[in-house]
Amino acid sequence: MNLNEKFVITINRELGSGGRTVGRKLAEQLGVPFYDKALIKALQEKYHLTVSEIESMKGRNHSWWADFKRALNLGARMNESFNYQLDMSAEPDLLTTDEMFKAEKEILKGVAEDESCIVAGRSGFFVFRHHPNRLSILIQASLGHRIDRVCHKQDMSPEEARNLIEKVDKMRENYVKRYTKSSRYYTRNYDLVISADGKSEDEIVELILLYLGKRM
Repeated sequence: MNLNEKFVITINRELGSGGRTVGRKLAEQLGVPFYDKALIKALQEKYHLTVSEIESMKGRNHSWWADFKRALNLGARMNESFNYQLDMSAEPDLLTTDEMFKAEKEILKGVAEDESCIVAGRSGFFVFRHHPNRLSILIQASLGHRIDRVCHKQDMSPEEARNLIEKVDKMRENYVKRYTKSSRYYTRNYDLVISADGKSEDEIVELILLYLGKRM
């Protein structure tokens, strides 16, 4: 992947692996925006972005996402300035329809056409599979590691954390199979697969940067 040209890095991750934090920190190191599924869905729902509306915007101007960001005054600090929350106990995929998925895919494509970016989400490897300058990453971890992290982050008991992980794993796998006809665990979908066990988020970022030929 060439960092001197417009690029997109996709990060698929297991709940409790720290993948979202890795994505945010990697974006900071590379100086590019970070987008995750919760933010894209929040924008989609808040501004009622449908496939037909996006197609209309694209028809008026090819760089519709850039114009959309300027109109909303959204910049590189989008994640900090836009107020959204993700309730891990009720993932938004439960409400995803085919139309919403198509709109989400068009939004993500618009993002990558406008700027280099990092996208954390379950279908990133699929949406950008034909992108000429992309890196797809999967971050995994053992169940024990994931339970410990979810307990700490979500203030849950180990049993509650295990139940949540099992629920989210099932929903995410069903989502990926439904919309990509593949499995999120199929390693051929990725360029780089990393185990988070025994590593901090910063150490995982360092591994990715080394893979890209850069150092922190």
